[in-house]
Amino acid sequence: MNLDITLVWAGIIGFGVIMYVLMDGFDLGLGILFPFAPDEASRDVMMNSVAPVWDGNETWLVLGGAGLLGAFPLVYSVFLPALYIGVFLMLAGLIFRGISFEFRFKSHKNRHWWNRAFCWGSMVAAFSQGAVVGAYIQGFPVEDRVYVGGAFDWLTPFSVLTGIGLMAGYALLGATWLILKSEGHVQDWAYSITPKLLLGVLVVFGVVSLWTPLISVDVRERWLNQIHLIWIFPILAMACAAALYRAVKRRAEGRPFIMALGLFIFTYLGMIASKWPVIVPPNYTIWDAASSPESQVFLLIGTVFVIPIILAYTTWSYWVFRGKVKVGDGYH
Repeated sequence: MNLDITLVWAGIIGFGVIMYVLMDGFDLGLGILFPFAPDEASRDVMMNSVAPVWDGNETWLVLGGAGLLGAFPLVYSVFLPALYIGVFLMLAGLIFRGISFEFRFKSHKNRHWWNRAFCWGSMVAAFSQGAVVGAYIQGFPVEDRVYVGGAFDWLTPFSVLTGIGLMAGYALLGATWLILKSEGHVQDWAYSITPKLLLGVLVVFGVVSLWTPLISVDVRERWLNQIHLIWIFPILAMACAAALYRAVKRRAEGRPFIMALGLFIFTYLGMIASKWPVIVPPNYTIWDAASSPESQVFLLIGTVFVIPIILAYTTWSYWVFRGKVKVGDGYH
């Protein structure tokens, strides 16, 4: 049986990216919501709910980045020059957010500064990721497999909108996670803000969907050519949004988070379908960007063992730290 190893690697990278977005999205969302929490005890609950798992969530970012470098080197050679500043801001935000986890609970005099580090780091990381997605949708000026644009070409009104939209989406994930993990006045606050966040996400979703075909002729032609593949995903995403709203009104605890995950998954699949099989817009496909089959097979041998281990560890971690986080619980 002939096996297209490039397709296998495209699936692995796609899986790694969506797992990072889902797993790290809700704890970035909690950071975005941090300054709006009703009190300091609520902030303790928010941070404690993700303290045992946040660093494991970022494993998927490492897997996706390393996999891209080995399996699709053209992506690195184009994306890094095009998105260097955006990627740097994302990593800086993640560093500040990570440091704040450890120092906030040890500092009393300067705790307010670590609150800000957690919030600002989360906001910068989320906005940068969303802006990078917007730049990817727009495409890159590439000649002879080399990026020929400027350092700030990624920052446009469209990418700013997608950056703000991803911040709202992550905040929605964070609010629904808090519904699942908290109780009392913290949970009541999470219930109250979730419909507002959902409305904001849907507004951005609608504007981006209408704006995307207008970006350029190339984007419009590809979008129209792939319309038979992508129409189902917005419908499924809207169904998840409707189910999320009903679940919040009925004060369900687990369903809002699951439906928020579904909203992200179907939006992500719709974006992939609109670009498929292009991986470096506007013209380079996954086969154009792939490394040699020998390199891909060599990397795949290790990856086949690593991914099940990551999944098993992640499942075990969430199982061990299942249940509600109460006001007054200690760190971890």
